[in-house]
This record gives sequence, structure tokens and C-alpha cells, in this order.
Amino acid sequence: MATIAPNNIEAQVADFKSRYESIESEVGKVIVGHHQVVAQTILCLMIGGHALLEGVPGLGKTMLVRTLSQVLHLQFSRIQFTPDLMPADIVGTSIVATDANGQRNWQFQPGPIFGNLILADEINRATPKTQSALLEAMEERQVTVDGTTYQLARPFIVLATQNPIEYEGTFPLPEAQLDRFLLRIRLGYPNTADEVRILDAQQYNHPVDSVEQVVSLEELLAAQAEIKKVYVENDLRRYMVDVVSATRSHEDVYLGASPRGSLALFRAAQAKAALA
Repeated sequence: MATIAPNNIEAQVADFKSRYESIESEVGKVIVGHHQVVAQTILCLMIGGHALLEGVPGLGKTMLVRTLSQVLHLQFSRIQFTPDLMPADIVGTSIVATDANGQRNWQFQPGPIFGNLILADEINRATPKTQSALLEAMEERQVTVDGTTYQLARPFIVLATQNPIEYEGTFPLPEAQLDRFLLRIRLGYPNTADEVRILDAQQYNHPVDSVEQVVSLEELLAAQAEIKKVYVENDLRRYMVDVVSATRSHEDVYLGASPRGSLALFRAAQAKAALA
């Protein structure tokens, strides 16, 4: 079993659950239905991992990310991926600037990747060259431009969206890119009752206008630190590795999960244990 180390167990669990539930409740004012999707996305945020949201247009993928940025009051950046998008459009570039003394020098102009919560909208519409610009940022939490390395903000979380059934003008994500995502979350159509609720909620004002911040950046970072205190039994660790290892030898699996997959399973189990 997975448990929290015996130091203020009740207080740590209560604090983590309170933060999680307050985020879930506030997001629920805007995102109707999709309870599992919302829960998985929030869990991903509280672990500090990246998520890939898959679904046809109009299901609320972008709205979910916008709502989360307001609820957590994080620095939000939206990158609309298109075939003509270049890596410099994401990470930034060096430009010639003139200082107060009239001297010209190179100055780094940060791109939209410099934020806390990054929406990579329709990520599969950009070329592989541009998609790869996210690789270093997603894993190392840093970018390198003209030989200089720049650290990204903490927390740094990428929530990417893609339409899984549209292939014209798209570029499937390479395995190295997919491996960076902690969770791959699929959205489906809402049921009739939930869709009626969506119409009711938007009759007068857009519901996102009523969303309030319920957790600060510092509290989110504290929650991420609390998750790492959850103790996982050795038998369960071995079971996780066995599950991941099985994907590497099964004949129906094209490419087995890497050790990063074991780490993702480990962190998600810690968070689920804290919530339970």
C-alpha cells in the first residue's frame, strides 16, 4: 500500500485534499460533466506533470485550461500550433536592442513558453521541428537559445490538445514527444443532461467570468512537495516496474514504456493515495 510518512499525517492529508477539492469545485462551475477528465487534469497539475488532452473540437479542452489558470492564478500562455510556426516563436529569440546610452547589443526576447501553465493548442498541427522545441522545456524545465540556457518558471506545466480523428495537415507526435506527457486524457461528448446544463450556464454570462482564485501558486508548490512524502511499499514499487516491463515484451505493443513511465505511475499513485 501507499501511505504518507508518519509526520502530521492527518494534517497533510486534509490540507492536500482540501486544496484539490476546492480546485475541482471551482472548475466545475465552468466545465460541466467530464468529471474524470477534470479530476485527471487537476491531479496532473498537482503532481507537476504534463497532460495531452485528446478530443474533437468544441468539447471544452481549451476552456478547461483557461479555467485552471484562473482558479490557480498562474501565468498563462497560449500557443496556437500551425504548420508555419517556428521554434523561435515558442522559446523566444535574440534581438538587437538599443540601451539608454545608444549602444546596441543582443537582448533575449522570451517566447510564450515562459509561463506557469502553457496551452499548446492543436499541437499536432505544427511540424516535427517545432514540436521538438518543447522537448527540452517539458523535461528539463529550461530552454537554450544561442548557446545560453534560460530556466523556466516553477511550476511549469504543459497542457497540449489535439484532434485525434483529423489527419489532413497534421503531424503525429513522435514517441519522444509523447513520452514527456504524464497523462493522455481523452474527452468524449457530454450526455444530454450535461449539455442542457451547458446551455443554461451560458444563457446570460460566460461562466468563466465568475471563476475565482482558490489556490495560490505557493500553495500549489506546497501540494506538489507534500505528494512526494507519500511512502510507497517496496512490493508496490516492484509491481509498477513489472507492469511497465510487460509493455516492453508484449508482441502487441509497438514501443514499450520507458523508465519515465514507471516514474509517472509512481507519482500518480502517490497523489491518488493522498486523496484516498
